[in-house]
Amino acid sequence: QVQLVESGGGLVQAGGSLRLSCAASGRTFSSYAMGWFRQAPGKEREFVSAISWSGGTTYYADSVKARFTISRDNAKNTVYLQMNSLKPDDTGVYYCSAGPFSRNYYQSIRTYLHWGQGTQVTVSS
Repeated sequence: QVQLVESGGGLVQAGGSLRLSCAASGRTFSSYAMGWFRQAPGKEREFVSAISWSGGTTYYADSVKARFTISRDNAKNTVYLQMNSLKPDDTGVYYCSAGPFSRNYYQSIRTYLHWGQGTQVTVSS
């Protein structure tokens, strides 16, 4: 079992930056791919970014490419999401997730087995 705890959310002005962290418990962290999803009020949860177990492969939603960077530190059981040039449309609850690596289904919520409780990100205009 893996437990995930997100942190780093907050209120920021448009154009600003935030760094989200997701701390994982359990010795199997390094065997999981990790994903970040977000959910805005009244909308479905959507894929943001994913990273393979080694960190060698990363994926991004088109809406965040060149602005967000995902990374992981397996020694610290932590995955990060550096968010730059934030826009009001980036507002939402950001969720960390863990699951088997999938080149074809990394964007699917169903791929991920474990989820954190989420952290709120609010970008003001």
